Amino acid sequence: MSDDFKSFRCQSGFSSPPCHAAEVAPDAFDPPAVDPGQARDVARWRKAERTRLRAARLALSVGERAKIGEALAGHLRRVLQDRFGGARGMVFSGYWPIKGEPDLRPLMADLHEAGVTVALPVVETRAAPLAFRRWTPETRMVRGDWNIPVPPPDAPVVTPDIALAPVIGWTEDRYRLGYGGGYFDRTLAALDPKPFVIGIGTNAARLTTIHPQPHDIRLELILTERGLLVAGEAT
Repeated sequence: MSDDFKSFRCQSGFSSPPCHAAEVAPDAFDPPAVDPGQARDVARWRKAERTRLRAARLALSVGERAKIGEALAGHLRRVLQDRFGGARGMVFSGYWPIKGEPDLRPLMADLHEAGVTVALPVVETRAAPLAFRRWTPETRMVRGDWNIPVPPPDAPVVTPDIALAPVIGWTEDRYRLGYGGGYFDRTLAALDPKPFVIGIGTNAARLTTIHPQPHDIRLELILTERGLLVAGEAT
């Protein structure tokens, strides 16, 4: 597998992990694979890569981040239009940006105005699948786990048709490197039907592999500021 990702199709026309669990006990959150020693090696490698990639993301200037967010929003609009007719009447799970993640909140507001139900992921129970609470531009946010703003407990709970998954790192075979809490993979495994999941990240965050483990779930698409990156046919 080459670093230039020759097998990618880049089409210009086209998670946030809601917690900082990896900062609490990084090695405790990667479920063991068949070989415990190999799983520990992968957990240590992932921890180091998270640190490296997050530092690189935080080193971006405010202007660079704004350009990345604007480009991603434009590409995501086209994805939603081309694949879902704009997603009107559907439930779209976004994210509240943390730690230098691309800010797509203006797009979330536009989608709400266009008749899309927008939701945000929330940790209601530790080590359990996420809940998705409805969000509008008027929602008065409260502080959730790890001090991340979330819709209040009385916000309606919905099930997403489309979900964004901000990534710290991503690979050409559509795996994501997240914060290490396992919440997103656990949630995707529990949802039936599974939402259409779009990984959101920067082009600089690409990796050759994340050394996939049994719990890792492949995403449908990876979207960066350069456009839609697809390995094989997305479903």
